[in-house]
Amino acid sequence: MGGGTEAFPDLGSHCQLSDCRQLDFLPFTCDACLKVFCVEHRSCKSHECPKSDYNSRKVLVCEICSMSIETSRCQGEDDKTILGKHEKSGDCDPKKKKKPTCPVKRCKEILTFSNTSTCKTCRIQVCLKHRFPADHACKRNSSSSQPLVKDLREANNKFLTALVARSGNDCGNKSRAPTSRPTNPSVKAC
Repeated sequence: MGGGTEAFPDLGSHCQLSDCRQLDFLPFTCDACLKVFCVEHRSCKSHECPKSDYNSRKVLVCEICSMSIETSRCQGEDDKTILGKHEKSGDCDPKKKKKPTCPVKRCKEILTFSNTSTCKTCRIQVCLKHRFPADHACKRNSSSSQPLVKDLREANNKFLTALVARSGNDCGNKSRAPTSRPTNPSVKAC
């Protein structure tokens, strides 16, 4: 695929995307499919590269020891096989398992039996610092929010019933007779 001009025939290359074919003097070679592309089509996504996962990395986390295992070099093997090899290799030690930490963003507090609080609305275990719903961006479950809405409606109905029953006996009613204020005897100084 020659490119360039008549004076410089070896300068640049044509984009190998069939719809483009633009002459580019600084062409890019795709690492996955090894074809030449212009600046607009150099990414795997833009030229729909069939080998786009060539440089991608995939990591599995062992549930026994919490160790991360890179799987990009294990082509054609499924996750269970890779984890099985890891368990048999001797690197898998349950004593290395990481302790649970507070799920709040940027909180690295390790949860123990003495500093763990379970949120009553979302049932998430958090550290004592984030025990209030406002501190851990509490998302109420739909099952727990329905009784709450029902309770609010009942309380509102009770309030309205009491207000209607009291309508004639309003404490701010001006029609009542004013009460006389007790007079304080004046004290004269000698």
